Amino acid sequence: MINFTSFRLNNGLKILVHQDTSSPLIAMNLLYIVGSRDEDPEKTGLAHLTEHLMFSGSVNIPEYDRPLQLAGGENNAFTNNDITNYYLTVPSENIETGFWLESDRMLGLDFSQRNLDIQKNVVTEEFRQRYLNQPYGDALLILRPLAYNVHPYRWPTIGRDISHIQGITLSDVRNFFFSHYSPNNAILSLTGNITPERAYELAEKWFGPIPERSIPPGNIPAEPVQESERRLVVKKEVPSDALYMAWHTGPRKSTDFFSLDLLTDLLAGGESGRLYTELVRKQNLFSEINAYITSDLDPGLIVLYGKLMKDTGIEDAEKAVNELIDRLKEEDPGQDEFEKVKNKFESSTVLLNTSILNKAMNLGFNELLGDPDLINREVENYRSVEKKTLKEAVRKYLINDNCTTLYYLSSRIN
Repeated sequence: MINFTSFRLNNGLKILVHQDTSSPLIAMNLLYIVGSRDEDPEKTGLAHLTEHLMFSGSVNIPEYDRPLQLAGGENNAFTNNDITNYYLTVPSENIETGFWLESDRMLGLDFSQRNLDIQKNVVTEEFRQRYLNQPYGDALLILRPLAYNVHPYRWPTIGRDISHIQGITLSDVRNFFFSHYSPNNAILSLTGNITPERAYELAEKWFGPIPERSIPPGNIPAEPVQESERRLVVKKEVPSDALYMAWHTGPRKSTDFFSLDLLTDLLAGGESGRLYTELVRKQNLFSEINAYITSDLDPGLIVLYGKLMKDTGIEDAEKAVNELIDRLKEEDPGQDEFEKVKNKFESSTVLLNTSILNKAMNLGFNELLGDPDLINREVENYRSVEKKTLKEAVRKYLINDNCTTLYYLSSRIN
């Protein structure tokens, strides 16, 4: 059981504290409720770029990393569709350094053209390296807008196009920051060797004076239900053909989420997963194949992707995938197989929650979902999935009319 205390400052900042005296460290996680879904469709990549700028100096502190390193701390951050998350660990006696640094950059950044130009170059190069200059790197740039028509999940976190990043101005960044980075749009969670009383004292001291800001309404367009299958064929200079398939799911809070998450583990649980066992090892159709659920707050996707063996036809590969899925619609998984998937999830969850940083992250994210105590019921929620409910979820979501398929073909002549 992970016990925690929660409170809220007058400016709206939500705070959760889990005291763990077994650790000499404290993990501090600051979740801002802003991601790529909050961007203008013509200025995508702004949330991720702002994350980079958060390390380029604040109003009063010219460099973020140096003071934290001197205090014996480490830090990092990530941006996804729904949130931007900053985290650090530091010896408990130096936790005030973390409060000082995080509160000062929440107060305001050093909005300089020099910093913006540096980070735009960094992100542009990241875009090229991850999405344009490696085989299959642009697959999701193609698949997402095929699967989504109106929802902002139709572009990746890094942005829809390099030109969007290059065109972002200092005014764009400043407006985006002050519209989303505020105490009333954030969740602070702490785990480790800190009492709730000490956490409250430091939060009031450092974050309390920051005024709440006006957060614009989301107005995120709901994605219409997909009523017929979508297909696209592209040819690229890649080593072999690849198959991508995506099915729409419900939102993260949907009760179907646990069934679908277990389903992806059953399909793609390493070399013992059905996809690898059937389509790689037995039928020798794919050289590699995988699947995952996106876990987005709004209705997301189950994505399946695989690289084909040289002599495999793309239509034969897709047929084999569909036959495997159809069997799941009719047959219950074996008891041993089903329990193995659940046991694997439980053991990994218990192991992850031995880390103070993971506990801090999970507390913050579950608070975002509306109930931080979900951290204590997560294993129970997955354990409660029955074979019947898993089969019903497959029948409901993994159907042709709900599927988007991308044939990513090699243009090389063998």
